[in-house]
Amino acid sequence: MALLQIAEPGQSTAPHEHRLAVGIDLGTTHSLVATVRSAQPEVLRDAQGRYLLPSVVQYRADSSLRVGEEARAEAAADPHNTIASVKRLMGRGAEELQGLAGVLPYRVVAGEGLVRLQTAHGEKTPVEVSAEILRVLRQRAEESLGGDLTGAVITVPAYFDDAQRQATKDAAHLAGLSVLRLLAEPTAAALAYGLDKGAEGLFAIYDLGGGTFDLSLLRLQKGVFEVLATAGDAALGGDDMDHLIAEQILSHFAEQADNSPAWQRQVLLAARAIKERLSELEEASVELVLPSGEAAHWYLQRKQLESWIEPVIRRTFAPCRRALRDAGIRPEEIDGVVLVGGATRVPLLRKLVAELFGREPLADIDPDQVVALGAAIQADALAGNQRDDLLLMDVLPLSLGLETMGGLVEKIIPRNTPIPVAKAQEFTTFKDGQTAMSIHVLQGERDKVEDNRSLARFSLRGIPPLVAGAARIRVTFQVDADGLLEVSAEEVGTGVRAEVQVKPSYGLDDEAITRMLRESMDHAKEDVEQRRLAEARVEAERVREALDSALAKDAQLLDVAERERINLARSALLHALGGNSVAALNRAAEGVEKAAEVLVERRMNQAVHKAMAGHSIEEWSEK
Repeated sequence: MALLQIAEPGQSTAPHEHRLAVGIDLGTTHSLVATVRSAQPEVLRDAQGRYLLPSVVQYRADSSLRVGEEARAEAAADPHNTIASVKRLMGRGAEELQGLAGVLPYRVVAGEGLVRLQTAHGEKTPVEVSAEILRVLRQRAEESLGGDLTGAVITVPAYFDDAQRQATKDAAHLAGLSVLRLLAEPTAAALAYGLDKGAEGLFAIYDLGGGTFDLSLLRLQKGVFEVLATAGDAALGGDDMDHLIAEQILSHFAEQADNSPAWQRQVLLAARAIKERLSELEEASVELVLPSGEAAHWYLQRKQLESWIEPVIRRTFAPCRRALRDAGIRPEEIDGVVLVGGATRVPLLRKLVAELFGREPLADIDPDQVVALGAAIQADALAGNQRDDLLLMDVLPLSLGLETMGGLVEKIIPRNTPIPVAKAQEFTTFKDGQTAMSIHVLQGERDKVEDNRSLARFSLRGIPPLVAGAARIRVTFQVDADGLLEVSAEEVGTGVRAEVQVKPSYGLDDEAITRMLRESMDHAKEDVEQRRLAEARVEAERVREALDSALAKDAQLLDVAERERINLARSALLHALGGNSVAALNRAAEGVEKAAEVLVERRMNQAVHKAMAGHSIEEWSEK
């Protein structure tokens, strides 16, 4: 078999030159860094032998900061300056989090645009906080590997939108990392699992981490990892289980404790600890220090825990079923279910997932490590160290399109299209002499503009002033391997061009994406009717505008009776435009066209006479 070398453009692929590259799992609860050594992926450990780095940053009053275990240990004592689960805030706007202001232990700064957090070091964005985590992982890798890194592959949830992906890239750049690629977490897991086991077939990657859930369906065949469909919830994870347990602890000690942030953070840490212990034991306890200073113990049985967290687990099943439906796959066709994320260690979860898919899930590889290991394999390939046939194909979570006349959306790239991808479509002008066109880029599944998310707007100017419909405007959508979008528009005749890179300050979370997909199905029939009405209205407006233009120039070609018939037809068209009947609009537009046939014929004859004035028939025949 011919070998395919995968490397970034311009990089050397010499076999003797090994480049240091790593894969990073930037997680909600924990983060990891891995590399490939001696052809085997492995997770790198710190000086204390720990491979999990808690995704926690503490900004201290003395201008220093702590990251990881040391920061998490201070969470209860300094909750306002200790930032955890920051991944949930990546790429989101402050107004989206106003309802969480009283829930988060740290302080969200009110305002517009990116989320900002108030700390002892001043205001910090989630990008800056994430950069501190990534910086520690980079230092760990460079100390372990003994040199500077060529680059890193960083994983993101499959449902991260453009803004969230861009925020992750920005954090990496702040940390001094060169990003070789952003890789969807389920795809990274499939890469590690598939290559390790030589697996082929259809696999479901069930990824429940601390703060996000993803379900991806992938086809693994001859080195090709193709994502068939994805679904998930970016606000659902093991943290939700911890909060449910914490509520029980708070309720139990309500008369002995206050509602201080320090006490709540201590309880949350205890809830997480007892959940982890009950994954191995039938009964466990945790020790707490009450605000009074008194020590207290709290006991919990696994059976009781399972009754609390089962609804959280079952919330993951709706995205699972949606992904199966999107891919046209029945559960029994799945060859294996791969578990990813620390929350999948919960015994009840494994039991319920087995019931859903009709087979025991695969969990041979440490679910905490599998994403980082897959990212390391991809990083090694992109750095030019591998000579294996390897192709990864992620997909778009939502359709991309443009606004057209009538407030409609023309989809250019449908959702679940494999990326990278580039698609182009030609459009034209609506009015005579139109010299500019506004391009409105949208994301979503509905037919009307207001039901979708606006990504960007830009204008193409310098279009030749031709009659309506004569200009040719080619609009091209390009989505790269990281899921980032670039849109360009070009007038074919003159080469006039405009483009935009879609990098909004914040974007959709997965809950919004899920809602948009559900609404597209719930309103499918209604959307079809609205599109028919909008298209009929646009065509009626086109007919009216063409008639008015013709009358303004050549009304003298008509006699009184002919003009009266046209005016009556035009009035009927205006009346139809004021209503909501597709049939009435179509009839009225046809009535105008029929009444105006005499005007069209006389205008054509007039144009021919003008063109032939001063010439004989013989001259024209010779030409």
